[in-house]
Amino acid sequence: MEQRKRIVSGMRPTGKLHLGHYLGVLTNWVKLQNEYDCFFFVADWHALTTKFDKTEDLKQNTIDVVLDWLAAGINPEKAVIYAQSHVPEIAELHIYLSMITPQNWVERDPTLKDLAKMVRNSEEDNKPNVSYGLLGYPVLMAADIMMFNVDYVPVGIDQVAHIEIARDIARRFNHIYNVELFKEAVPKLTQIPLVKGLDGQKMGKSFHNDIKISDDEQTTAKKIMQAITDRSRARKDDPGHPDKCEVAFSYWEAFGDSEIIETVKSECIAGKRGCVDCKRQLACAVNEKLRPLRERRKYYENHLDEVHKIIKEGSEKARVEAGKLLAQVRDAVRMY
Repeated sequence: MEQRKRIVSGMRPTGKLHLGHYLGVLTNWVKLQNEYDCFFFVADWHALTTKFDKTEDLKQNTIDVVLDWLAAGINPEKAVIYAQSHVPEIAELHIYLSMITPQNWVERDPTLKDLAKMVRNSEEDNKPNVSYGLLGYPVLMAADIMMFNVDYVPVGIDQVAHIEIARDIARRFNHIYNVELFKEAVPKLTQIPLVKGLDGQKMGKSFHNDIKISDDEQTTAKKIMQAITDRSRARKDDPGHPDKCEVAFSYWEAFGDSEIIETVKSECIAGKRGCVDCKRQLACAVNEKLRPLRERRKYYENHLDEVHKIIKEGSEKARVEAGKLLAQVRDAVRMY
């Protein structure tokens, strides 16, 4: 029987996840876990690269991320769920990789450029713009990918360049130490939709325009009633333009079936569907779709001991696999 291919992917623990995470990433992860050996990690070390002085919520944010993963359907029986910092082998691999990675490779990484720009825009004058840890971010990311010798990394088209440095480092390691140890992980392209926030901009926690997986039904309904629709409509019976409906219709496309989507579209165009009534119905559809997720999340919120166990056991599984590869790395480098 052919061995299944491996995938790795992670998220920074920035707090409770929203519909952008669910539709853009988690629904894909749920599918992938049935087809590949998946390693999904909470990137808590990566969180320190830009938020090293704001760690008061780091533990809770880590738990919240895993709660949302479990709610969305990530199954610890099918995928390895672990905390990055609970697998110290990654840090050791990062050290070896940092020794062979040219400085200009790191500096050209688009992820680092974006993060550095964000830090410079937010830092106080008496704090460093870019820390040593942030500078090494691309190499740590490469260690995350290479630690389990994965075949694929699921990304959107705009993130392909982020994987290239890991491929370059893997190739360089193999060349320097004359081994064929590391695979060059291939980006697994996924169609990641742009999920708009309530104001029509990209959905994000910092923009205060998001709907969280963990929001209750009343909160969700209230938020959806605030969503931007067709700005050209002045009255309820004015002909609508679904293609110009900035938020609400895109939510219908994400949460409705083909029949209701067509009904909403035709009634809107004919001026038989007012925006307020449309959003009220939409809120019901979104809440109905999210109900099983929220029920699972509530269960795990009330059984946090199970969540801690899932993270602990997943991290132990990850360490076993990481240890196997790290032994080969140490041997290739000829460490004592």
